[in-house]
Amino acid sequence: MISVIIVNYNRKDLLQNCLDAVRMQNVKDVEIIVVDNGSLDGSAEIVKADYPEVKVVENKENLYFCKANNQGIEKARGDFVLCLNSDCVLDKDYLKEALKSFDLDEKIGMSSGKILRMDKKTIDSTGLFVGRNRKPLERGYGKPDEGQYEEPEYVFGVSGACMLMKKIMLDDIKDENGYFDETFEIYYEDLDLCWRAQKKGWKAYYNPKAIAYHVRGATAVIHSGNHKPGLNLAYIADNLKKKYIRNRYRCIKKNDSMSGILLNLPFILWYEIKLWFYLLYSKSGLVLKSKKFS
Repeated sequence: MISVIIVNYNRKDLLQNCLDAVRMQNVKDVEIIVVDNGSLDGSAEIVKADYPEVKVVENKENLYFCKANNQGIEKARGDFVLCLNSDCVLDKDYLKEALKSFDLDEKIGMSSGKILRMDKKTIDSTGLFVGRNRKPLERGYGKPDEGQYEEPEYVFGVSGACMLMKKIMLDDIKDENGYFDETFEIYYEDLDLCWRAQKKGWKAYYNPKAIAYHVRGATAVIHSGNHKPGLNLAYIADNLKKKYIRNRYRCIKKNDSMSGILLNLPFILWYEIKLWFYLLYSKSGLVLKSKKFS
């Protein structure tokens, strides 16, 4: 069985498209769990009325990405778990193709497909990596899809928009803060999970025949625009910037080694300069400076 977990917050329009695509998957034995984070747009009611096969977990408030996904994973009965953003639409063969990755090596615990933007021409992710500046690096991010990532291969991890994982891997890497680290709430949580999995000997694999389409930033309250590689902080809503910065340092502290930090120190320092320059001189940065990071 595959358990598909979709966290939703006030985006019933996206949620319906996402659920319709999951319904059309060319695989059998799929359970769908929607975790609604206190939506006020009638999302939960629509799911109950139009998708009776879907299990709905209703939270009274927004518990953010990590805790809500953990709630879904706890209820999941499948051997595989797909944590799927509601702003992501799967091709009908996505699960069938992504599942093939796990037959190659028993230590493959995560499978990544080719995730495109909704124009079906621009790459959103072909695998998640740790950037030398210690930012999450989505391979191919924002580039035209010209067939440059058509070879299946091992990658570091999988994008948080569409994470297909073995349940036994999730159970193995779970710690006192959960499968996803609930202290992160939102941002860097996918890199943290993949990094922990790598340190425990698990692998991730990329299959370009598994295709999905993603509305970048639609569920993370990122300002609209053409999101390019660089300082993603500029696109994030002011009330979430603190979480993004805090989690960068938490992720490095939890997962990185001293040798890794020293080897990549010039890249890390250059990013820190850009980050704190932005905070010092932007309007949103002035707001954040007056608040304590926790």
